[in-house]
Order: sequence, then C-alpha cells, then structure tokens
Amino acid sequence: MGTNGEHQVSPGAATASGGNGSPVVKLTKKDFVSDQDVRWCPGCGDYSVLAQVQKIIPELGIARENFVFVSGIGCSSRFPYYMNTYGFHTIHGRAPAIASGVKIARPDLQVWVATGDGDALSIGGNHFIHCLRRNMDLKILLFNNRIYGLTKGQYSPTSEIGKKTKSTPYGSIDRPFNPVSVALAAEATFVARAIDTDVVGLQSVLKRAADHRGSAFVEIYQNCNVFNDGAWEAVAEKSVRSDRVVVLEHGKPLVFGKARDKGIRIRPDMTPEVIAVAPGTVGDAMIHDEKRDEPFYPFFLSRLAYPDYPEPVGVFRAVRRPTYDELISQQGETVVAKLGKGDLKGLLHAGEIWRVG
Repeated sequence: MGTNGEHQVSPGAATASGGNGSPVVKLTKKDFVSDQDVRWCPGCGDYSVLAQVQKIIPELGIARENFVFVSGIGCSSRFPYYMNTYGFHTIHGRAPAIASGVKIARPDLQVWVATGDGDALSIGGNHFIHCLRRNMDLKILLFNNRIYGLTKGQYSPTSEIGKKTKSTPYGSIDRPFNPVSVALAAEATFVARAIDTDVVGLQSVLKRAADHRGSAFVEIYQNCNVFNDGAWEAVAEKSVRSDRVVVLEHGKPLVFGKARDKGIRIRPDMTPEVIAVAPGTVGDAMIHDEKRDEPFYPFFLSRLAYPDYPEPVGVFRAVRRPTYDELISQQGETVVAKLGKGDLKGLLHAGEIWRVG
C-alpha cells in the first residue's frame, strides 16, 4: 500500500461527488505526494513524469484509495513509493501480471503500471504483450531511456544498433524494439507517446490514458542523464522539436515544422512521404484518425522516425472494445444464471476422493 499508510483528506478539502459509493473529495497534487524522499538522480526525466501524474490524477474525480500503482524493477519502478496511494513494487517484468490480478479482483479500482524499456520489453515481454492483447483495463507508462539505468548502463531492448555500453563494448548488434509498434501489434486499444520535457503534451496524453477504458499504453521518451545522456536529444530538444516531431491530433492534418509548412502523406506504394504544405493550409497531408479500428494506420505512423521523418507524439490509437474484467463478469453472470451458484464443499467432495492418513 502507500508508504504513508494513511488516507486522510487535506485540511479544507471540498466535498465532491463520484466514486464507488465511498465519499470523494476534491484533491490536489499534494494529496498524492508521499512522505518518501525521491531517490532518482538529479536531472532524471522520471521527475517530470512523476510531477505530471501527480498533477493530473486529482482532476479525475476518483478517491485516492481507489488508485493502485504497480511496478516491476528499474529506476522507473520506484514510482509507487512516491505516490500516496495503494501500490505494489513487484518483481522484474511481472508488473502487468500483478496489476491484472488486482484489476480482476477489484474492477472498481484504477490501476496504473510504471515500467521501463528493460523491465517491460525484455524479461517482461510476454506479460506486457498479453496484457495488451487481453485489453486489461490498465494504464501502462513505459519510461524509455534506451538503457538499463538501475544496473548502471547496460544496453536495453530499445538501444539503437551500434550502441556502446558496458555490456556491448564494441556496439550493440541487436535490432531494437519500437515500443509503440509492439503495443499496436498486440492491438492495445489506446496507444500514445510523449516526451518527458514536453509538459503540456505529457499531461494531455496522461489525461487521455486515464480516461480510457481498456489497455492504455503510453511510451515516454525519457532521459537518463547519468548513463545515457541525450537519449532523445535529436527530437526532444525544444529548439529543434517542432521540425522533428509531428503532433498527432484526431481530425487534424499531419503537419509540422516551425512554419507549419511540412506534411506527411502516403505514396501509392504505401510508403510515407514528407511534402511541402503552404502555411495555413492542409495540402495533401493526411488527416489523423485515432478511431480507426484496424491497427494498420497507427502502425504505419509508428514506423516514422527521425532523421528520415518526424517522430510522432500524441495519441496513435483510441478505440473501445470490451475489457477483460467486463468479459469475466459477464461470463460469470451467464454461468451462474444457467447452473446456479457454486458449492465449494460439494466441488471438493465430487468425483473420486482419496483419503491420505
């Protein structure tokens, strides 16, 4: 549970409505800040993610005791200690499994997962993809710094080819994962990307993920200034971001650039093309549609990468499908209606029984 071990309302907090029958109050960021010292390295991008999460969740109208934060192993996985909510710091790669169990047992709770590129995509790869495939109603934040930071700088599943680290002194020969592509291939119903230093964009994506019913996956480009400084500098640096990033907004054209004079379209051979667009116009630029049920289109967008193309940030996909906990509940109700309530004692004594003694 939360490190403070208590759930008291801050003095003067106003009463609000909502929740699962329990009193809900108007909370502030301070209500979600735990009493634990934050032990990330100074300058780490994790601080920004923590600050933005603590800022947006009081606005959701959900009681603090109805939040659970679950993590695996890694720098990002210290997250539950710093949230004054319920939480679990679990084992390497297994956060989605633990979080799934929490959600199935308590579907009324809002469950978040904090994980890293190594935790989720290496040892936790199977748990990660099947969690998304099942459409578990979880909010999964993947902190991607393209390195193993906690264990002091080994290459990770997202490290670029040729990356020299303590475990790849002559350069990595592994082809890296694209986390957004993996999530879309698993057919996650909400997939987004944000940058740790883009506060407005990060807040927007986090709010959308929190409101989504189903598997909500957010990749966050995050810097490790000790073991992989400048991991995303080529696209995240504010001075160049507008020319190297395209912001995905539903119903709006894929236009980018400081002068908004460049766009993206698909050629007849199904390859992307950067085109010139007259400022203030759409031209032949594609119109973003996050509601497409077929994941081909957002997967296409996920393959865009600098320097050949701008890197997309924002919401790639947001569709509604029945969630795993909804389907379990419906199935259980159907079976009970047909067969009646179960009898545990009768089940244990049914069929052949051997008495050992």
